Amino acid sequence: MAEAAVEADGTADTPEGADEVTEDSAPAAEDTGEAGPAVPGADATEDSASQGDGPGEGDTAPTTDAAAAGDGAAELSEAQAELAAQRELRARIEARKAEKEGPVAAGTKLSGQAADLLAAVRAVESGEKPGASFFASAPAPRRPAPVPAAPAPVRTQAPQPARVAAGPEVLAEVRAVLSGGGAPDSLAPQVTDALGEQAADVLRTDPWQLLAVPGVRPEQADGFARALLGSECGPDDPRRAAALVAWTLERASVQGHTALPIAAVKAALAERSVPDVDEAVRHAVSEGVVLVFEDGVAALDTEPDTEPDDAEEGTPEDEAAPVEVLLGLDRYALAEESLADGLARLANAPVKDDGSDWAQAASAAPSPSAAELIRAVAGNGLVTHSGGEAARAESAAVVTAAHGLGLRAAAAAHTRDGRRRLAGAVGAERAFTVAALLSGTEGPGRDEDGALALDVLVVQDAPQLDVEGAAMLVESLPDGCRLVLGGDPEVLGSAGAGRVFADVLAARAVPHVASRTPDPGPLGELVSGIGAGELGQVEAPGKEVVIVPVRDAGEAVHRCVQLVADSVPRAIGVPAEQTQVITVGHGGSAGTRALNAALKQRLNPGPGRFAGFDPGDRVAYAEAPGRTSVGVVGSAGPDGLHLDCGGEPLVVPKERVESALRHGWALTAHQAAGMRWPAVVAVLPGDAAQGLSRSWVYTAFGRAERHLSVVHGVDQALPRAVAEVPAPARTTRLTPLLTALLRTPEAE
Repeated sequence: MAEAAVEADGTADTPEGADEVTEDSAPAAEDTGEAGPAVPGADATEDSASQGDGPGEGDTAPTTDAAAAGDGAAELSEAQAELAAQRELRARIEARKAEKEGPVAAGTKLSGQAADLLAAVRAVESGEKPGASFFASAPAPRRPAPVPAAPAPVRTQAPQPARVAAGPEVLAEVRAVLSGGGAPDSLAPQVTDALGEQAADVLRTDPWQLLAVPGVRPEQADGFARALLGSECGPDDPRRAAALVAWTLERASVQGHTALPIAAVKAALAERSVPDVDEAVRHAVSEGVVLVFEDGVAALDTEPDTEPDDAEEGTPEDEAAPVEVLLGLDRYALAEESLADGLARLANAPVKDDGSDWAQAASAAPSPSAAELIRAVAGNGLVTHSGGEAARAESAAVVTAAHGLGLRAAAAAHTRDGRRRLAGAVGAERAFTVAALLSGTEGPGRDEDGALALDVLVVQDAPQLDVEGAAMLVESLPDGCRLVLGGDPEVLGSAGAGRVFADVLAARAVPHVASRTPDPGPLGELVSGIGAGELGQVEAPGKEVVIVPVRDAGEAVHRCVQLVADSVPRAIGVPAEQTQVITVGHGGSAGTRALNAALKQRLNPGPGRFAGFDPGDRVAYAEAPGRTSVGVVGSAGPDGLHLDCGGEPLVVPKERVESALRHGWALTAHQAAGMRWPAVVAVLPGDAAQGLSRSWVYTAFGRAERHLSVVHGVDQALPRAVAEVPAPARTTRLTPLLTALLRTPEAE
């Protein structure tokens, strides 16, 4: 077995002695009989004359040029247009919810707490409780299917105005309330964003609404409430309980959940010293703070009604199993239901042709899997497609085939890098990002009914779709449009709530094509094995995989800088600007912050005169939660900081530089999802072991196209994570919703 190694060919006092990858072999850790890194490839050691372990003092100097920019009128950014589109679609989602004739599915076999909770939510929906306003929107008429012979006119959708910032009087009033409660008045803009222009009155009436501001914790809200309410404040205050229920579910959404079992919510409330958790949940439901749903079979209460010794023996077999009650925020409930309705609409709509023309396109497909996918799309309005990087060519072939048949076809990716790769396969005029397609800044535009002017849409990177974004996308497609959801089910999921792609696959209600085209080379073999739960050795005759063992985090930073700056460019031929570092988290002694500081000092030292950034710095711009663009700083102007993202210009507004821009030589695997680079250095220090999972390793290692270096300090935690640690589970409702809507007569 051929193994790659990094040779130590220099000494501490020889600057040119930077280590490089050679064809000399070193025994792998598994072959030495010693405790060592159990990863494919070979152990290797390096020495270097210099170690970049931190930035200079001037690296965080405040901006001079960018911050001094004027207030010139600029066009709406893509992010603003996307937010406007989200608001418009949420109105549509609520209208679709209003079309439903009855309340949320009620369990006729429920009793006790479940019956009380469902009765409460019925009261909300019927108008007897204040929460009825959630369902007060007027029904939206269904769009007619477009006529094939006369395509709808294509025109770009004008972005809707972004919400106007609160005025100085509003902010001043909010600052006064915050100061009165001992909270920093600097929170005023965030408070008005979360609570609106009536924020001051809202906080006076219910101080715990401060929890609606991201980053505020319950103990801080409690202190704020005590300062405002005095003796009236107590742990049993129903306002506190309702706010804590909402806060618990908001925190869960950050972990990907769209709902939580009632037992989990009760446990969270108990940890916050809520005296009567049952009453707290009932109050939150009756006030419309949360919605109640039933799903599956599981224990309803946190504790049984009777002790095990007192329980009756011989439970009748025909007794109904208890139903798991879920609690969810209305925004995610409405999004999941709208998404399920939209997917069912596409799946059930008749296609516009008999598929005969597609047969010839399938015969000319580049691979058997591509031909199978084209045939599936020919006869169905909704198709799922799974596979690795090589499978992306198969879904791209669908766009090419549809365009050849005279249909309006497009493909969408999660990131700008994904769009760039798509453009190489289907043409720049048919490749977009999902966000730009929805915002109207890219794409074919909208027809007269407000739908995207498309007959076929292929979505790559579907695992990165959160439930709200997916609902917006599906709602924007016209009746009769064919939709292909494609992606690799093994990669890390979306940054937002939901597991859309996995839920659609789990429903097994629409045609699915699994690619049989393997990813090529040693890297493809390595990543495919990881997806199957095995971390084996691979032959790497071209030094495609290199293992660099380290003892601690400080050495991990040193080795990482050395690989990026010296070894990989010299031995592999990939320059530093095409090498991406990926690590587990932002914090810690070898997280993205520490690595970026060391890499900046080595690769582009400078005073950071543009808000901490210099021309030539690699940066990561968080355009929206879960969507990162990597670029290089060019200059600063009145409109903000100018970036070059792979040849595409991008301007970061000056007010977002501090909050949304970071150095980007090192990213987390979540940030890197949907992108690829010629070379990747994966840094796994010892303290990263708890953050590893199979999907994390699969995603991080799979970002490399030609070369992967693993800076390895987690010993046996890496193979154990691949074999035993799946991605964290997410609680969602989309699968049963889809199953109910798409159930066939035979299944019934």
